[in-house]
Amino acid sequence: MPRELVDLDMRLGELRLIVWSIPHCVRTLALALVVLLPCCPWAAAAPSGDIPANTAAEALAESHRLVQLGAGDSVTFSVFGQPDMTTTTFVGDDGTLAVPLAGPVQVAGLSPAEASQRIEKALRDGKFLVDPHVTISAIVSRSQRVSVLGEVGHPGRFVIESNIDILDLLAEAGGVTDNASDVVYLLRPDKEGNVVRTEISLKAMAKGSRAGSGQAIKGGDSIYVPRAEQFYIYGEVTAPGKFRVEPGMTVVQAIARAGGLTPRGSQRRVEIKRLQSDGSYTTSSAKLDEPVRSDDVIRVKESIF
Repeated sequence: MPRELVDLDMRLGELRLIVWSIPHCVRTLALALVVLLPCCPWAAAAPSGDIPANTAAEALAESHRLVQLGAGDSVTFSVFGQPDMTTTTFVGDDGTLAVPLAGPVQVAGLSPAEASQRIEKALRDGKFLVDPHVTISAIVSRSQRVSVLGEVGHPGRFVIESNIDILDLLAEAGGVTDNASDVVYLLRPDKEGNVVRTEISLKAMAKGSRAGSGQAIKGGDSIYVPRAEQFYIYGEVTAPGKFRVEPGMTVVQAIARAGGLTPRGSQRRVEIKRLQSDGSYTTSSAKLDEPVRSDDVIRVKESIF
């Protein structure tokens, strides 16, 4: 017998001794696992082809997507090893990108990396390229712009990231002014083109609440920061002038906001000139616990005695 076969036979003999040296219960368990494993539900559920999409992972990716392509965006398109396919183009009004060889590919709402993967698939499925490596870079974003108007430091249009919120956007616009209201409005067109107005409390958001803030800011949105409601006070007060109407403010609180009465002022002789719905004004005697309204003109008169 050749030497090689002798050595092989000796090794097989050693292996048999090792296997049979294993306790009988362990061998039995191993055999049972081999027989029953194909019947296990988790084994039967194992995918044999493509792995199903992980919806939780997709939702996480959606919320953390920084750059999002949209109609009108200017992008550069290149394929590794194919310099003749390098081009600069625009995302069409229908959200598609004209890809050499593959034709229009839908990329609206995708990040550049996701759009690259979709175009690679289109080139493979069309059998134009065997293993394409596509790179897309956004040059100018026209779809992801938001208008900020009203009482902010720098009103205008801003290019946004897709996960930005109201507070981030207001900070980018220079913050709100001293005359700004505590409530701002998110204006967003719906599918029919109608503008939907959502009221958002900045105080609630500053405290950590996102109630009423809706979804993250999207391209095409507008943020309007109105001027805060104000009242005017003059007469026998220390600091006459114009002030914000705070929620629930009363006449006595308005007087205190103006520095209080002068030595000659009288709390019993206070008048309010109030704007009516028809544009006219009415003047009446004011009670100290009477609520102050927007555009009220408060006059504190001198004490008679």
